[in-house]
Amino acid sequence: MPMISSLSSRERRRSRIFLLAAALAAMPVLGGAHADDAVRQVLPGGQPTVAPQQLTREKSPDQSEIERFCSNIADAARDRRYALQAEELKQLQAGIDERMKALDAKKAEYETWLKRREVFLARAEDGVVKIYAGMKPDAAAERLAIVNADLAAAILMKLDSRKAGVILNEMDQKAAATLTGIMASAARRVDPS
Repeated sequence: MPMISSLSSRERRRSRIFLLAAALAAMPVLGGAHADDAVRQVLPGGQPTVAPQQLTREKSPDQSEIERFCSNIADAARDRRYALQAEELKQLQAGIDERMKALDAKKAEYETWLKRREVFLARAEDGVVKIYAGMKPDAAAERLAIVNADLAAAILMKLDSRKAGVILNEMDQKAAATLTGIMASAARRVDPS
């Protein structure tokens, strides 16, 4: 008890009163109280303690209560399940719509490519083709190297293959390679992608 000796007499008196009050609170109340009915201290905001007898008196739910509960929530559970399925269907529909848009965009791209190919082939009119067909191969190669590559490739495609081969042989290697690549892609029947 060295702590008590360091306290003032007034503080010692308060601590004794506190100890006495705690001891009285722990003792059963006189006047017909049972040993089980001990005084219990409840803190503000806390829940009162439940007596042990009350815990044992509660009985487990019987089968009819469980069935009643299940039948009461069956409609709500079914509605929730339908709502979840409807939401999932909406998400799937949104995914399908996006794919349809992508397919439409790809279709438009292919139609554009096909139109460009047709325009490309139509550029080389027969009159221009006849002019280049009548030229000497070295002169035709020199002129076609200067012309737009798409137009030059279209002209070469309309020429006789033997004459076009001689003209390509007379051209610069890079120009000939460029024209050959354009002609090969224009003549391709397979999807360009």
